[in-house]
Amino acid sequence: MSEQSFYIALLTVELVIPHAQSLKEKRREIHGLKDRIRQRFNVSVAEVGYQDKWQRSVLATCLVGSDKRLLELEQTWIRTVFEEAANIEITAIAQEWL
Repeated sequence: MSEQSFYIALLTVELVIPHAQSLKEKRREIHGLKDRIRQRFNVSVAEVGYQDKWQRSVLATCLVGSDKRLLELEQTWIRTVFEEAANIEITAIAQEWL
């Protein structure tokens, strides 16, 4: 295998879903958000924290590519999807390069 450079970008977003009164309501909201992100971008999305809490969640998205600037741009677009979601509040966002 030849030497090729690539980048891995991890975006972690901590959320509050204030209207959720059960895990079922929270999961419905999170599932819809994950689906929107997957449909618009070629990324992996997973709930990685607070799975047993009604109104909290941590979602992580992972992007892999050879163009770092393009990955940065895609992460900005993904952040916009989170920010535009009507029924959630963002409490923290972390971006890492692996």
